[in-house]
Amino acid sequence: MTVIFGIFLLTLLVITAVAIVQTRNLFVAVMLLGIFSLLIAANFFLLDAADVALTEAAVGAGISTVLFLGALALTGEYEHSGTPQRWLSVAVVVVAASVVLYATFDKPEFGDPNAPVHQHVASWYLEKTPELIDIPNVVTAVLGSYRGYDTLGEVLVVFTAGIGVLFLLSGAGPRKTRVEDDGSAIGLRNDLIPRVVGRMLAPFILLFGLYVQVHGEYGPGGGFQAGALIAAAFILYALVEGEDRTLEAVPQTALIALMVGGAQLYASVGLAGMLLGSNFLDYSVLSDNPVSGQQTGILLIEAGVGMAVTGVLLSIFHAFAARDRV
Repeated sequence: MTVIFGIFLLTLLVITAVAIVQTRNLFVAVMLLGIFSLLIAANFFLLDAADVALTEAAVGAGISTVLFLGALALTGEYEHSGTPQRWLSVAVVVVAASVVLYATFDKPEFGDPNAPVHQHVASWYLEKTPELIDIPNVVTAVLGSYRGYDTLGEVLVVFTAGIGVLFLLSGAGPRKTRVEDDGSAIGLRNDLIPRVVGRMLAPFILLFGLYVQVHGEYGPGGGFQAGALIAAAFILYALVEGEDRTLEAVPQTALIALMVGGAQLYASVGLAGMLLGSNFLDYSVLSDNPVSGQQTGILLIEAGVGMAVTGVLLSIFHAFAARDRV
């Protein structure tokens, strides 16, 4: 039954992708992209990749859709007419798709225990995590401890991307005032149903984000997913109450502090291991008990990841909203 449902979802993905390519209405394309992300998230859940599914649903279907709509507000509603080199684009897509399809024939069957990925370090992670770290979520252990360098690099990439986007979107000069005095130019304050539903959902999304942050050791979640969910809650609040109200609750200076502080917290945990006589990002020396030290280190670096992701996503959103000035 799961296989049949997976094939059904994949069929919907293909149909949605074709519709995105064919439509010339950019608003319709953005909405279809949100649907595409939800379908991808459902596929991740079917594949038991709940951590990735949470991120895809929050970022792909939620925050990315809002940012696309913000960008769409600065452009036209319809796509420009095709260029004479359209055939070249089609040829590139066909060749790339053919290569990917050909590569899939050499992949092991789904769920094959003899697949190469199960013959390398995966079995060691599953065997040693209860002994060395003692947390149920092996994914968190892998990303936070065993592959701590990779995760630190991802945080720095997110931080750098946020800084780059802020530089690009702030190039027009200082902010101007809105036409409306109530800060509702980007919001839905005049639409009763979205405002009521948004007010009801925003606190629960925020609470769920905090739950995902602190529960990442025991179930799907962690700093990346939590940061995206928390940012989504504040973005929803901004849409229903106005950007100015959101900036009163979390000022731009606080967002910058979250961006910088999150990256610094992660790096500081690594440096603490060196100062205590061990290696960079070795958490076992953070406590007399090496297992407790590992757990403490993972909690701290996950907090840094959540802070950085929240600060970057909200800063980008406000940067897009700031372009809607007169």
